[in-house]
Amino acid sequence: MHGSATNTDEYLKGIPEWQRGNLTLFRKLIHKVSPDITEEIKWGVPVFMQDKKLVFAMSSFKAHTKYNFITNGALLADPHKLFNNGFDSKKSRGIDLLEGQSIDKFALEDLVKQSLKTI
Repeated sequence: MHGSATNTDEYLKGIPEWQRGNLTLFRKLIHKVSPDITEEIKWGVPVFMQDKKLVFAMSSFKAHTKYNFITNGALLADPHKLFNNGFDSKKSRGIDLLEGQSIDKFALEDLVKQSLKTI
């Protein structure tokens, strides 16, 4: 089970292929925007740290994957309406994707860039 993974690669190996594709996309965009960002496993899922601050997390569930903008998701402009989860939080926002759903990679990259600028 991926809950016992000690790093992101292990986590990704333990999930279905469609979920691995969704999470790998998010991971690659984060590293593209911030090559020096670091990865850890917290709460059994991959998280991304910038300047020792928790910025993003990603996870797989039975029916969907999740991209979490933890530190400042609620502050980001989202003109493409990618956020579809976490609206009750004062800080974070999430993007849930079901199997077969796709996402606008350029709009997602813009959210990642915005998020890192506010750290």
